[in-house]
Amino acid sequence: MGKKTIHVSDFSGTVLRPDDDMVKVVVLEHPDLVAGPVQLDATPAEVESIDDAALDVAVVEIHDRHGQGEPRRVVLTASEFDAMATDTPMAQLLKTAERVRPPKARKTTEKPDYGTIEHAGKPHRGRVTEEEAHLVRERLDEVNKRLADAGIRQIDPADPEHAARYGFPTPS
Repeated sequence: MGKKTIHVSDFSGTVLRPDDDMVKVVVLEHPDLVAGPVQLDATPAEVESIDDAALDVAVVEIHDRHGQGEPRRVVLTASEFDAMATDTPMAQLLKTAERVRPPKARKTTEKPDYGTIEHAGKPHRGRVTEEEAHLVRERLDEVNKRLADAGIRQIDPADPEHAARYGFPTPS
């Protein structure tokens, strides 16, 4: 059994043949759009007039003074927005206004807890806690097996550096 896909223009309902040109129109914002952007299929002729119908608009966000709550997003014609500047022309204001920097992405990675058997003995820059040292001393075979499986250096109690770091008796 086979499957056959038939493309239909979302605008006109016209069935599109396999050799017909087709374009996708992605609707990013619309008053009736409730669950994010959507995609519509159309013929190039059906969307030809979109550029002619396009408006010069300004899209602005209005934030409250203290940065609390969500900003309001407003779309208005560019001429309406330009008319709000009464002292200096809007074009000049926009050239000299303070630039908005996008917020820095936060690192959401949590630091591993080396005091757990899952992370004990892994190389790290910080100080070895008593919990980590105790786990390494008491369960050295298990820790070294996990480290070896992960391709990480293993802990050698005869190594003076490892002995000092994890509290093994100092080798003579």
